[in-house]
Amino acid sequence: MSISLLPDNPGAWTARRFEDLYAIPREEREKLQLDAVRINFARMRNKIPALKKLADRQGVEHIDKIEDVLPVCFDHRVLKNYPIQIIENRDFAKLTGWLDKLTAHDLTKMDITGLTTIEGWLQRLEAFGMLVTYSSGTTGKLSFVPRSYDELPAWKFHFYNVNRACSGIDHWKEHLPTFSPMYRGGYQTMMKMMDLFNVEMAGGPEHYHTLYQSHIPADLMALSGRLQAAEDKGEIMSLGLDQALLEQRRLMLEQGRRREADMEAWFGKMIHDFKGQKIKIGGTFADLYRVAKAGLEKGLVCEFAQGSVVSGGGGMKGYKDAPADWEDQIKHFFGVSRIANQYGFSECIGNAPLCEAGYFHFLPYTVPLLMDGEGKALPREGVQKGRLVLVDPIPMSYWGGFTSGDEVTMHWDEKCDCGWGGPRAEKTIRRFAENEGGDDKITCAGSQAAYNEFMEFVSGAE
Repeated sequence: MSISLLPDNPGAWTARRFEDLYAIPREEREKLQLDAVRINFARMRNKIPALKKLADRQGVEHIDKIEDVLPVCFDHRVLKNYPIQIIENRDFAKLTGWLDKLTAHDLTKMDITGLTTIEGWLQRLEAFGMLVTYSSGTTGKLSFVPRSYDELPAWKFHFYNVNRACSGIDHWKEHLPTFSPMYRGGYQTMMKMMDLFNVEMAGGPEHYHTLYQSHIPADLMALSGRLQAAEDKGEIMSLGLDQALLEQRRLMLEQGRRREADMEAWFGKMIHDFKGQKIKIGGTFADLYRVAKAGLEKGLVCEFAQGSVVSGGGGMKGYKDAPADWEDQIKHFFGVSRIANQYGFSECIGNAPLCEAGYFHFLPYTVPLLMDGEGKALPREGVQKGRLVLVDPIPMSYWGGFTSGDEVTMHWDEKCDCGWGGPRAEKTIRRFAENEGGDDKITCAGSQAAYNEFMEFVSGAE
């Protein structure tokens, strides 16, 4: 092996250059990964109540080969598998008890007195040493990732590493004025990552520019469906929510109605004020395309300095009937030759950067596997298509094995034209529809009855 890595400390791998990590020969990498997953599972099995419950029911005592991990991988429903009434009633004792099943930290020691909002609960968790973030799916129910400060160093090193792989910019050495058409912060996973890493990468808060200066309150995200239904019935005051929160909702709804115009004006000022400078722009592909389309229709193109970076994500969700050449239009308008892109799960620390040949390459500290429709492991050879499972051996606060709702085509050979090694996924990644075993119908490896019992345990129904 060209570099020396310890299987009992995969978090330290993130401090290595991505070029060196991709250069590890496959046989050595897979042995290292198996050892890391084996050690991590042995450490976490009896520390995390939910993992112990699942491992006991599935009869998994140890990991001998990498496929052994599949029956004890959580699907992403686990992180939102709490009764919605807990959120609606703001029962923070029960919400904390639910999260306590998913972490190695003892949350019973955290003071929860006086809490009235989810935002306040997340702040209290952070003061306790946790870095819990949330994401919201199509159901609108929040998934809470029970990360802590234990994972912060590895998370930060990876973030810098993968951004250099995507863009060619080493942000440890070079700070760029950064623009993002989003809110200033919050506990949503992407917002929290911007706060933790992007501000510093930009060179400080004065160089990090967002469309809106306000934060997104978690309560509005968690109760969005309930709030809208209550408003439609004229019953919103009966929810007993803080008046300041309702005012925030009113302002955000107003912002939402004028967001496209605000974004166009904001980008227009940026394009004028930073002409000739090297900058970084981030956002969803849908937002970036809207701006590019509006600009190109007016005969405009940006004139930033060479080496400027456009970083996107989220696919084209929220934009109907996008043209086939939408990426080319973004590059043409912003004057860049490449769009930085990466793929991963909010539950896992390691994202896979997109190479110049158009593939997402997984770094060694993220272990991918594919399952077929029956939940069985597909061969890790040739080209295979199946449901993606990622195992992250870095976390010390929570179990990092997760089954996704994504259908991925994986290339297991080491012959990518870009020169990077490691298994790689094709750029076209499809979300399984519900009738194909989507979000709520994932077929799990091992005993389905055991898995259903485990899910009931996590939710508190058992």
